[in-house]
Amino acid sequence: MTSDHGTAVLRSPAPPGRPDHVAAWVAALACLPYLTLKTLWVAGSSLGIPPGSPLLDHTLALRLANAGTVVMDGAVIVLVLLLIRPWGLRAPWWLLLVPVWIATGLLLPIVLGYPAQLVAGALAPGGSGSTSGAEPFLDNWVFAVVYGGFIVQALALTTLFVRYVRRRWTGVARGRLGEAPSGGSRGTSGWLTAGAVALTPFPLALQLAWAAGSSAGLDGPGSVDSRVVAATHACSLLLAVAGTLGLTWRRPRRLPLAVPLGAAWLGSGATLCWALWMLLPMVTGAAGDQTSALLLLVHAARTLVGAVAGVALVLFLRTRTGQARVAEPV
Repeated sequence: MTSDHGTAVLRSPAPPGRPDHVAAWVAALACLPYLTLKTLWVAGSSLGIPPGSPLLDHTLALRLANAGTVVMDGAVIVLVLLLIRPWGLRAPWWLLLVPVWIATGLLLPIVLGYPAQLVAGALAPGGSGSTSGAEPFLDNWVFAVVYGGFIVQALALTTLFVRYVRRRWTGVARGRLGEAPSGGSRGTSGWLTAGAVALTPFPLALQLAWAAGSSAGLDGPGSVDSRVVAATHACSLLLAVAGTLGLTWRRPRRLPLAVPLGAAWLGSGATLCWALWMLLPMVTGAAGDQTSALLLLVHAARTLVGAVAGVALVLFLRTRTGQARVAEPV
C-alpha cells in the first residue's frame, strides 16, 4: 500500500528478527564495563585512577558527574527496549529520535576519534601516544575498556535503529534528493541553514588550526590525542553543515537522500552534544583557569551550529516521516 505522496506504508511490520535480538544483547552487554567502573567510582573506589590524576582533587564533583553518566549509559538499555519491543513502534517519535540522536552524537567522535588516536600515537615519535607531558588522567586500560565498549555499543545501536526505522517509517531515507517533496517549512529551513553556514567558519577554522598544532586560545601546544579530537570536531561541523545544505536545497539532485540525511543526523548531534559537554564546565566554573575567551567562543559557536542544524533536521524529518504512516503491530 502507498500513501498519498507515493511512499510505501508498512501496515503490519515483520517482528524483529535474529539480527535485532543479537544486536540488542550486544548493546546491553557493551554497557556493563562502563556502568561497572562508574558505579565503583561513585562508591569511592579509585580503580583505574592513578595517584597523580587531577580527578582525585575533586572527589565530590567526580562522584556527582559519575552518577549522571551512569544514568546516561543506563538509558541505552531503555533505548534498546524501545527499538526491539513491539510497543516501541507506538512510542511518540520524539521519545525515540531525540535520545537516539543524542546517543549517536556522543558516540560518533569516540568511534572515529579513539582508533585515530591509537594510530596517531603509534606513528608519533617514540610511539608513545599522548604527548602532553601532564599527569596521567586515567590508566590506559580504562580508555581501552570504556571506549572499546562505546564503539561496540554504537555499532549495535546503529544496527537496531536502522532496522527499526525500516519497520516503522519504510522508505523515509529512500530515493534521491531531487525526488524528496518540499515541505511547508522550506522557508524556515532555508533561514536556519543560512544561519548554520554563517556561524561555521569561525569554529571550523580554530578546530582545524588546533588539529594542525596551533596553541591559539590553549594553555600550550596540544598533544597528539587533543589534535585528533580537534580534527574529529572539525569533521562533525562539516558533516552538519553539508548535510543540512543538502536537505534544504535538494542539491545535488541525484545524490541518494540517505547521504545528506545521515550526515546531518550525525554531524548536528556530535557538534551540539560535544560542544555543550565542553561548554558547561566553562560557564559553571568547573573548568577553573583552563578557560580562555577564545575557547569559550569556539564552543559557544559550535553549540549554536549544532542546535540550528538540529532544528533544520527536525523540520525535514517531520515532513518526511509524515509521508510514511507509523507502522502499528498487529
